[in-house]
Amino acid sequence: KHTYSTNNNKSSLEHFILLGFSDRPRLEHILFVIVLIFYLITLVGNITIILVSQLESRLHTPMYFFLTQLSFLDLCFTTSSIPQFLFNLGGSNKTISYLGCVIQLFMFLGLGGIECILLAVMAYDRFIAICKPLHYTVIMHRQLCVQLVAVSWGIGLLNSLVMSPMTMRLPRCGKHQVKHFLCEMPALIKMACVDTVAIESTVFILTVIIVLVPLSLILISYGYITQTVLRIKSAAGRKKVFNTCGSHLTVVSLFYGNIIYIYMQPGNNSSQDQGKFLTLFYNLVTPMLNPLIYTLRNKEVKSALKKLFWKKAGSGDK
Repeated sequence: KHTYSTNNNKSSLEHFILLGFSDRPRLEHILFVIVLIFYLITLVGNITIILVSQLESRLHTPMYFFLTQLSFLDLCFTTSSIPQFLFNLGGSNKTISYLGCVIQLFMFLGLGGIECILLAVMAYDRFIAICKPLHYTVIMHRQLCVQLVAVSWGIGLLNSLVMSPMTMRLPRCGKHQVKHFLCEMPALIKMACVDTVAIESTVFILTVIIVLVPLSLILISYGYITQTVLRIKSAAGRKKVFNTCGSHLTVVSLFYGNIIYIYMQPGNNSSQDQGKFLTLFYNLVTPMLNPLIYTLRNKEVKSALKKLFWKKAGSGDK
């Protein structure tokens, strides 16, 4: 067992202890290796998507503009907590400063909220491309794409500006051991020494707005897309649409599935380890899989990657 200094209440205002998986040191060593490998793959995969989308002129379309935004978000999302988690896994020091905890909570909630809205924007883009192809370039012009991304960031950060202070202001009566590997809202709410029904209700309402409204828009968009696809007579055309939309739907399912389970019941008493692994999944595994899902099913990205690598290989041979 780890022994931690709890001399006075002032110390609890200056730092938190992220217990994570500290009750199982052997698991920590295994997790350190796995998380480090996954984090490096996440960095390489998402940076590659950003570079390919910027360097290949054929990919200068709204769909890849949004995909670049998603990759940038995923980079920020994982980096907001995984380096701290690796640091804690690698040694006996599990502390995080109060300010560090506030920043981590704000970024985690904010970036997660932005991604919820951005995935809805990407579904709308696919809806216009498939259901109104002749008007696509007119509707999805550059200015609108930038505005949609700006709205996603605005709503996500506003949501975090409301939720973060509400969570951090809860009285904890000197408690500073967080039963999680990061400063996540449900874990911080559970530390409160007062009745949390009011804040849990507020969180539930805000989660409905930030999660279920975009998810409903995604499902409506894909309802129309499915109707249009069924009318396509050519098998090749249908396959191309299914490949593109299948990638997006896979990402949506992975991301929203975890978020709904964790945030729609913020004070639930389900297994703490289950909560930690689910958080780790959508904080690390989903951002790692996003580039793979989009590139493996997408001929345009694959051909752009080959073109870039051939260019480099060719210039290296000269």
